[in-house]
Order: sequence, then C-alpha cells, then structure tokens
Amino acid sequence: MTNPGHLAETEATELKEIRTACRHLDAVARHVRDFADMMRDLRGDELPAWMDRVLADDLPALHSLVNGLRRDLDAVLAALTTLWSSGQVEDHMTRVKLLKRMGFGRAGFDLLRNRILLRT
Repeated sequence: MTNPGHLAETEATELKEIRTACRHLDAVARHVRDFADMMRDLRGDELPAWMDRVLADDLPALHSLVNGLRRDLDAVLAALTTLWSSGQVEDHMTRVKLLKRMGFGRAGFDLLRNRILLRT
C-alpha cells in the first residue's frame, strides 16, 4: 500500500473521491493504514485499541484478521515491539533447502552436512 504522501496529486484526488463514495472502503483503508503504521514504527502498545476500533466497525474481513491476531497475541505483540528479526534464520533455511534440492535425492546427509558447513 503506497504511502498517501507519495501519491501524485491526481492519484490522491482519485483516491479521496473513491474513499468518499464508499464508507466501508474508507474504513478498511483507514484501519489498514493504521496497522501498517504500527508495524513500521513498532508501536505494539496500540494494538489492543486498534483491534477494538476494527471490531466496532462492520467489516467481517478485518474481524477475521483481528481474530487471527488474538489467537497468537503474544507473538504479534512481540513482533510489533521488538527490533529482533528472524530474517537471518530464514535466509539460512532458504540456503539449506536450495542445497538439499541441488542434491536431488542423490546426495546423502553427509554430503549435505559438509556443503552447509563449508558455506557458513
């Protein structure tokens, strides 16, 4: 979702007209923008109030999102409040999977282990 401040003037005008014509779309866009801002700025302390505002509106798709967030609220709050990222772990797992696929079932565990250890 593009930051509204980065839109061209004509695009901003069109977006405003569309959002004015449909109150549900305006509410969805507002809630999504608020959630994106929370994610970008790591403001997890605002999540419970955001979820209450979403549930107050008649938006079933966003209600489903809130219910999903509530199922694992501790993890969501941790993601929205800490600087820690699992990006490095995911990078290594992707590399291991690539090496495993390159063996195409012919290479045994020992060769895979050696290739992983030599690359790190």
